[in-house]
Amino acid sequence: MQDLPTGSLTIGELARQTGLSPATLRMWEVRHGFPTARRLASGHRRYDPGTVERVRAVLNRQSAGVRLEAAIADVGELPRTPSVHAALRASHPQLTTQVLRKSTLVALSHAIEDEQLARADHPVLFGSFQREAHLRSSLARWEDLARTARATFAFAAGPISDLDGGRIAHVPLTEDAPMCREWALICDGTALPVALSAWELPGQDEVDEGSRRFEAMWTLDPVAVRTAARTCARLAADAGVQPATTLVDELAAPPRTDHGDLSAASRLFSRIVAYIEQAAHH
Repeated sequence: MQDLPTGSLTIGELARQTGLSPATLRMWEVRHGFPTARRLASGHRRYDPGTVERVRAVLNRQSAGVRLEAAIADVGELPRTPSVHAALRASHPQLTTQVLRKSTLVALSHAIEDEQLARADHPVLFGSFQREAHLRSSLARWEDLARTARATFAFAAGPISDLDGGRIAHVPLTEDAPMCREWALICDGTALPVALSAWELPGQDEVDEGSRRFEAMWTLDPVAVRTAARTCARLAADAGVQPATTLVDELAAPPRTDHGDLSAASRLFSRIVAYIEQAAHH
């Protein structure tokens, strides 16, 4: 008996309907994060029926001379959502979430930022600070980060016009934008790609600043990091931030997936533990 929802497809069925081999579909998913299957409770992987048309659309764009990664970026499964947290949850459901206090998120963020500075990896950086005041309190750190990054973008509500001589591009948020509820730190680099994304839980108007709680997830998976970076770049471009427009195309290319230097992850974990321990005793 089948344990799949009506209409969902096995990889063999998807292959037959698109003319691609299962091996090619698996290679696309590993290298480009597309097409993405859902894993059932039984462990089997199944594809939404709409995947057939998306794969065919990619093939049509390839036939017209578009590079595979660009074709996937155009018609693939990256959600057109105004939320990086929602994009990660939709595209990478395997990522686990935890409810963390803001003080813990600050420690995590500082550990990631300091490890990026120590490595001088020249990543593309995106940060979501919710409000102008939060960005202001982190500005000295982000000015340092921007000096070694290839590009740096800061999402925050409110007018901000004096960000480090243009090194930091401000992405303005309207007061009702979903990103106003989100905390994000996305470092899309070669040596240590990392994404931290968190969504502030509702009903905390009377909660102390450091005790505010967020649903958070973080990952070193370069494909998931690229999803987060592409989403941020699209949001910045949609907001009229000119430097982001070229990044939308650049970030359509597949990331390196060899996971590089494992010692880099080890150093980051050690730094995270130390920073969280330090924060717990303040």
